[in-house]
Amino acid sequence: MKALSFGSTGLKTITMASLLIGSGFALSAEPEQCQKVTLSDPGWTDIGATNGVATTLLKAMGYETQVYLLSVPVGFESIKNGEIDAFMGNWMPAQSAFIDKYKNDLDVVRTNLEGVKFTLAVPEYVYEAGVKDFADLSKFGKEFRQRVYGIDAGAPANQKLQNMIDTNDFGLGDWKVVESGEQAMLSQVSRTIKRDNFIVFLAWEPHPMNVNYDLKYLSGGDKYFGPNYGGATIRTLTRKGYSDECPNVGKLLSNLEFGLTMENEIIASEEKPEKAAADWIKAHPEVLDKWLEGVTTFTGQPALDTVKKQLSSM
Repeated sequence: MKALSFGSTGLKTITMASLLIGSGFALSAEPEQCQKVTLSDPGWTDIGATNGVATTLLKAMGYETQVYLLSVPVGFESIKNGEIDAFMGNWMPAQSAFIDKYKNDLDVVRTNLEGVKFTLAVPEYVYEAGVKDFADLSKFGKEFRQRVYGIDAGAPANQKLQNMIDTNDFGLGDWKVVESGEQAMLSQVSRTIKRDNFIVFLAWEPHPMNVNYDLKYLSGGDKYFGPNYGGATIRTLTRKGYSDECPNVGKLLSNLEFGLTMENEIIASEEKPEKAAADWIKAHPEVLDKWLEGVTTFTGQPALDTVKKQLSSM
């Protein structure tokens, strides 16, 4: 039998390979540019919770994350420009116009939450006073000061309310949409309720407002918000081709599915979103089996054990 002969270079290569295999070292599952993951957040507490889950898992897996506070229109434009990798707050059908506009610039990864409500609501005492439907609003125009409170400027939901006013639907032609961020809107709701005055505002679930206030959702808004009190789904989006470029993060995003109870519990916490998410995951470790199925760390190791160890040390 003829002996095999290796040059010095070949011997060094084989020796190095043997050391790497023996040490259990695995090459990165993804290109280096995938290590930093950028996410968009319109400033909504529910999206803060889901971003908190994602960032908690990604950091434990060896990734870096950056969450940018962007309005919905700016967030979609940033996905188009490649400045944002993922957006976990695509409310449908409320954001249908943005999907139509940017459909060639993004990928729909999955629906991450079902059973959502999103329409107008009033305090319970206003509901008991006779405001139970969109058609009842104009009867109490003076009490409402002919104002309906929306969310951040440019949001599709505000546009729907403005369309309702522009067409004088429900006799609301003289009303005004008050645009503001979520927290500013809820501060107005709190002040108004303390005075037992009338207010009508955009409301949704999951959100701690459903626990903090005795509120009632109005019927009759199907034309603008859809049936079942604006019954909606929330989807995860990425910039075009992201899951092909960064398949491991793409796999994680495709696994992440949430529930109303889970999100309500996280966003009701007084902790910051990432800390609240980490605490919730530690209390419900069984969710990791599904979320991390087929997912690795950035260096290519199975993610499940690594994430559990990282969380236990937090």
